[in-house]
Amino acid sequence: MAFHWLRAFAGALAGAALLSANASAQNADAPDPMFGRGERVSGEAFATRSPVIAPNGAAATAHPLATQVAIDILRAGGSAIDAAIAANAMLGLVEPTGNGIGGDIFVIVWDPETQRLYGYNGSGRSPAGLSLTQMRREARRRGNPDAVPSFGAASVSVPGAVDGWFALHERFGRLPMAELLAPTIAYAREGAPIPQTIAMYWANNKRRLDSEFAAGRLQEVANARALYFCQDNCEPLRQMPDGHGLFRNPDLANTLELLARDGRDAYYRGPIARGIDAYMRRIGGWLRYSDLANHQGEWIDPVCAPYRTVEVCELPPNSQGVVALQTLRILEGFDLRSMGFLSIDSLHVQIEATRLAFADRAQFYGDPAFTGFDVRRLLTDDYTQERRAMINMTSAMPPPPHAELRLDADTTYLTTADSSGMMVSLIQSNYRGMGSGLVPDGMGFMLQNRAELFSLETGHPNVYAPGRRPFQTIIPAFALKDGKPWLSFGVMGGDMQPQAHVQIIVNLIDYDLDLQAAGDAARYRFFGGAEPTGDEPDGVGFVAMENGILPPVRAELERRGHRIRPADGSFGGYQAIMRNENGVYEVATEMRKDGAAGGY
Repeated sequence: MAFHWLRAFAGALAGAALLSANASAQNADAPDPMFGRGERVSGEAFATRSPVIAPNGAAATAHPLATQVAIDILRAGGSAIDAAIAANAMLGLVEPTGNGIGGDIFVIVWDPETQRLYGYNGSGRSPAGLSLTQMRREARRRGNPDAVPSFGAASVSVPGAVDGWFALHERFGRLPMAELLAPTIAYAREGAPIPQTIAMYWANNKRRLDSEFAAGRLQEVANARALYFCQDNCEPLRQMPDGHGLFRNPDLANTLELLARDGRDAYYRGPIARGIDAYMRRIGGWLRYSDLANHQGEWIDPVCAPYRTVEVCELPPNSQGVVALQTLRILEGFDLRSMGFLSIDSLHVQIEATRLAFADRAQFYGDPAFTGFDVRRLLTDDYTQERRAMINMTSAMPPPPHAELRLDADTTYLTTADSSGMMVSLIQSNYRGMGSGLVPDGMGFMLQNRAELFSLETGHPNVYAPGRRPFQTIIPAFALKDGKPWLSFGVMGGDMQPQAHVQIIVNLIDYDLDLQAAGDAARYRFFGGAEPTGDEPDGVGFVAMENGILPPVRAELERRGHRIRPADGSFGGYQAIMRNENGVYEVATEMRKDGAAGGY
């Protein structure tokens, strides 16, 4: 059943009223070309804006100031990597709800000089001095013996973002690191704008930290409350943002000045590492100077798989990128175009393929240094056909063998491109909320709680162990056409990420949407099966749907056995840069966030 008319449904409602008012003025032989378009006069009726067109350089980030900084760096002669680092640094100041130098980083780079893709896994490991027995004891003390705590010292793994910056800069940078960090240092001292959506997430994090405070963990969260949530007896530019003003973080400015002056070692072997060690000892935590000093990120090869006319590329575990590839491989056996955009059949097979891929994620994903499992086995023709055959067009399948409870995370994604043709896909995160709730003394940033994603189940491929990398939700993406760079993109947001990667590619390839409309289109989100932390599935799971998916479609999906939930705002944050057939960049950003797309 085709539902191409869904694209114009909202516009048609508004257009009907316009037609009624002006019918007498219209020539019946020359229908009004604006009829049915609603508030958009070009592109898709639901699109929020047109893609940005940029011949020389481009950037898309989750905050307008970060995008502006990236473009300034490109104009000054910086590479796409320089622009990405500068933007990421700024986002750590203006979007600490999603990222910062206390978190991890994953990056894909198209290098025009070597004509190849490079991947970087900048995720850190668990503390060497925290055993599985101790972790289970801490989990019991925190009230949930089956899960790593969401907050506090046990949730902290080594932050890999700064190491990633310097490794990427050494290989692909042009401008000095001090020049890349200078804009953030200045805004951190003088005050940076915090828009409404980020301010809302900020307030959500305050409620979570308040609960830690109320539970008696005063020493651990005191620094975070003073830095990010000060409301009484603090200067105006240090108060918790309300979406209408500025925020200062001079401690972060001092930390970034150390990095600009002394480089990577300031963080992993110098005063920052020693400060983190001292803070952890003071609050009874486990992360030590030696854990930071021993950290090293990893250059890795992306995993790529064909989907119709393009080749989509993701990073392998310990991240979840191959989930998107496996879903697309399953979907390639269905004629989504003839099914219709946002149609019942199209959504049904997309949801079922997602469930199958998430089932395998729960079973096989973890640190490959420990699991020894090659995820490329999940992408073979034989296995893909086996999984595809499990999809019944008339009903949702029972929980597939292996099968996801929902993982939410606050993350930032950005993409940049320069005049040489270099394109960067970068994602960075502190994981849940702003992170662990732990701000080392005088540092101006929060440490991540990524270790929460370990399982405590003996024998699980993602079970906690000292010196091990946890399962990661953050995934940058890239796509090639005829072996050439075509699309650098990502969608932040926990387990929404691989699902949204699939939806973006399907919207672009199967439904011919432009780059902005592909991100603005209504989304679905599956959750509720088994996951890499060891949780068991909840029946067939649940599917949350945005309002652009119409009631008759939802009703039929429910009749087929899907459990539909209303939209809850957790549908990710999209940024993308496409290099079109004319060699010109097209840039898009997420309407659901505060971001901006720019170019020159």
